[in-house]
Amino acid sequence: MEKINDLIRDHLAEIINREVDLSPGIFISISKVDTSADLRYAKALVSVFPEKNRATGLKVLKKNLYQIQGALNQKLHCKPLPKIVFISDETEKRADELEQIFKKIKTERK
Repeated sequence: MEKINDLIRDHLAEIINREVDLSPGIFISISKVDTSADLRYAKALVSVFPEKNRATGLKVLKKNLYQIQGALNQKLHCKPLPKIVFISDETEKRADELEQIFKKIKTERK
């Protein structure tokens, strides 16, 4: 299953990079893909940079989902073809929040 997830992640990243028209300065990264055991669904965890444009980036992906799904279906050679669901990856945001907390604690101890 890990190979399938990696393959889907790589193809999605390529498709988004080449075929989705993003506003200048917005970068979208597929951090992880989790495919269901029956291969019917694949959750793609998406990071949008800069963070302030996350909602815009996800909106663009959802608007272009049909096009992205079609391009992915042409690249994958498996049955059934998983339906892609984009989900915001909060990992970076949480890591930044923790870093700020640690900096604050360090400053208070001085």
